[in-house]
Amino acid sequence: MKYRLYIDEVGNSDMGSSVDPNHRYLNLTGVIIDLDHVKNVIHPEMENLKQRFFNSHPDEPLIFHRREMVRRLYPFKVLDDPQIRQDFDTALLECLSRWDYNVITVTIDKLAHQRYTVWRYHPYHYCLHVLLERYVMFLEKQPVKGDVLAEARGGKEDRKLKESFTGIFENGTSYVTGASFQAVLTSREIKLKQKLNHIAGLQLADMLAHPCHKSLLANQENQSKPTGFTEQILEILLPKYLRDSRTGRIDGWERKWL
Repeated sequence: MKYRLYIDEVGNSDMGSSVDPNHRYLNLTGVIIDLDHVKNVIHPEMENLKQRFFNSHPDEPLIFHRREMVRRLYPFKVLDDPQIRQDFDTALLECLSRWDYNVITVTIDKLAHQRYTVWRYHPYHYCLHVLLERYVMFLEKQPVKGDVLAEARGGKEDRKLKESFTGIFENGTSYVTGASFQAVLTSREIKLKQKLNHIAGLQLADMLAHPCHKSLLANQENQSKPTGFTEQILEILLPKYLRDSRTGRIDGWERKWL
């Protein structure tokens, strides 16, 4: 049995910040899945949804991308039909509830982060540290091994991300030793792929990251709580979050605000 952590981001990852929420916050959400479950259940059932509702063809595979789905842009225009949208939402929620996976999510307030004038950690890499620490603890507890796959972000950013990941693997973090990372991770390198590569785990992470981020904002920034379809997803995710083994808590553990 081998696990993989699929990572997707929401928000803006540069070092700058402002009061604009689209620039102020960055979220990384990781979805932990057994690779056999991806192969035998999630991938085929996700493809079945695409064929059933959007007439997806193997020669031109359709990629689930939350932004286009919510806006009902091509190739999701069929969701303009209220009945089809309701049927699809019901089918998707059933899958999200039944599929076997765990979730870790981290949001950083970059405006607050800038107060640290000496210790200026890159926001994306800081969030990655937190995700990886919890992922390693999950793998140790099973015990199993795993690797990490994130969405590719571009040449220079991808190179820095690879360097950061390898540094964590070799040296550890303030809370988890390098030996612990090396004992459970099967590679010293992070895998980077685009969603266009038709990777089911990345598509699942994409659909979950925005609701996870909205939930953290509602808890920490007194923003309105998500409603409707997003609220239904969050209810499904409650048992999917890893919890503190001592207290059973989610917040501050697998739903982390920085």
